Amino acid sequence: MKRLLVAFGALVMLATTAFGQANEAIEDVIGSQLQAFNERDVTEAFSYASPMIKGVFRDPNNFGTMVERGYPMVWDNSDIRFLALREEEGLILQRVMIKDAQGVLHTLEYVMIETASGWLINGVQLIAPDLAA
Repeated sequence: MKRLLVAFGALVMLATTAFGQANEAIEDVIGSQLQAFNERDVTEAFSYASPMIKGVFRDPNNFGTMVERGYPMVWDNSDIRFLALREEEGLILQRVMIKDAQGVLHTLEYVMIETASGWLINGVQLIAPDLAA
């Protein structure tokens, strides 16, 4: 029984360490993309998109136009705060609070995928204020 508890404890520590490393890498990817948008470097921002997103938009300029029009708080962002990282139904989800150009706070949820070359953004959705807590 003692061996089982020690083995279980080791597995929990390993999973926690792996999730912690993923958390840092995920925050780096999202933060880098947000910085690229602030710098209007849509090619760099597009490089953090998953193959599925790249397939939909096909071109960094198309992607940039969609973000500028559909996600103005991402296009002009500041005061980024990373909230909960969680796994839900096989998806890795990272909540992020972002301040827009007018100073309004928004909560977004990023869907992340791990690829052979690292973590990439596979989608973003705006979270309604009553669900953002």
